[in-house]
Amino acid sequence: MTEHVTIEDRPGGVRLIRWNRPAKKNALTGAMYDAARAALEGADDASQRIGAVVFAGLPGAFTTGNDLSDFFSAGTPPRETFSEMPALRFIRQLARTRTPMVAAVDGLAIGVGTTLTLHCDLVYVGPQARFRMPFVELGVVPEAAASFLLPRRIGLARASALLLLSDPFDGDAAVSLGLANALVPSDLLEEHALAQATRLAALPRQAVQASRALMRGDQAAVEAAIEAEAQAFEAGLRDPETQARLARFLTKA
Repeated sequence: MTEHVTIEDRPGGVRLIRWNRPAKKNALTGAMYDAARAALEGADDASQRIGAVVFAGLPGAFTTGNDLSDFFSAGTPPRETFSEMPALRFIRQLARTRTPMVAAVDGLAIGVGTTLTLHCDLVYVGPQARFRMPFVELGVVPEAAASFLLPRRIGLARASALLLLSDPFDGDAAVSLGLANALVPSDLLEEHALAQATRLAALPRQAVQASRALMRGDQAAVEAAIEAEAQAFEAGLRDPETQARLARFLTKA
């Protein structure tokens, strides 16, 4: 576990996972990914007690995605260990989690800060929410099955603008696109997300999980997309142009 992720089991069977690294706008380290993955796994294992999970950040920052300096601290990972990197293991768990998941997004939601919401059952956003997926401009590909899920949610043309051009979008747009359920005032956002999660947790567990599986469709296709993206992502990391782009980004960060 890590001090930068807090896990709190709330009354009513809700587990709150909070990104809590304000100095870095909740940029995610390997330890943070591991802590969140373990919390999701634990929620499934404790399904009689935990009926929903809420992801939250801090005012002004849900998460700015990968902490690239942490990600590359030991250099580009060897091929044989890339598939076991904490970020990818977390993403796999997101897709496999049976417990309903809710996101409360306030402020910046960059990279995985956006793509993780595609796996959530309910997403609530504050007026300051700002989403962006800058994978392609960094020389890599989307992750968390975004290349598979997003076109099916919003259509190919709009998905292309968000994934290929890295167009940003705000909370109003997220609601209009069908990527979020509602825009909620910032001071009520987390409370609202927790209340909806409590409603989910009060429902019959088996019926909720079976309904989720039916609505989500082909689980194998989602997991296959995650693995295909991971292979392309890993190949991109070894491209000299991508390495130069990432080095320039890290210098500016």
